Amino acid sequence: MLLLFSRNTLLKILNPFFVYFSSDKKLFHELKNILGFFPSNIELYKQSFRHSSIAKHVKKGMRDSNERLEFLGDAVLNLVVADYLFKMYPYKDEGFLTKLRSKIIGRSMLNSLAMKLGLDIMLDSSLDNNPKNFSINGDAFEALIGAVYLDKGYACAQDFILNRIVRLHIDMDEIETKETDFKSKIVEWAQKQRKVLKFNLLEEIGEGNDKLYHVEVLIDNEQKSSSLHYSKKRAEQIAAEKACITLGL
Repeated sequence: MLLLFSRNTLLKILNPFFVYFSSDKKLFHELKNILGFFPSNIELYKQSFRHSSIAKHVKKGMRDSNERLEFLGDAVLNLVVADYLFKMYPYKDEGFLTKLRSKIIGRSMLNSLAMKLGLDIMLDSSLDNNPKNFSINGDAFEALIGAVYLDKGYACAQDFILNRIVRLHIDMDEIETKETDFKSKIVEWAQKQRKVLKFNLLEEIGEGNDKLYHVEVLIDNEQKSSSLHYSKKRAEQIAAEKACITLGL
């Protein structure tokens, strides 16, 4: 009797055989331990760990780094966490939900999660272990989510974020009481140190709801960090958080 399989079912059946004979067998198994499944498109995951410091030019000034995947993963992570909090706290207002989401997807939290998952070991970069470079681990975490989304779809990315990250590694009670207003923190530090602090809008990319804000943090006219986000306030907070990490605050 002829058996008909869907493409996804066929991939699930054949994938272990591909893994066994693949030159990337070690990476396949490392990702299986992290994600809970074998990747279908291993090249996406390789790119998610490729920092711009070692990336090659492809065309029109573009590099095959993890930055585009990071951009996509950030958007997926935002949506999944926002949806989760919206359902978890049905009687909390927008301000509470926004602050709590910022704590969960903040740079320091993402860096910590990346280290717990061992992504720092898998990262392909020419940078040293200086604390100011720690944010590349959180960037790789977001890029990994972008790779999962492209490889397996939204439902799989959502399952990974909620069941293998949020419910296993994040204490919601602790998060609620954690202070994460990094902009206020760096402003206070600059005042005490008598430093000139500026949040500078470098450019606005796109139009309407798709507009991106590119913000930098300057201390004594020296750039300490920068960030891109659809919300100008959120871009400033992310840039401030990166600057705090760089300054060891």
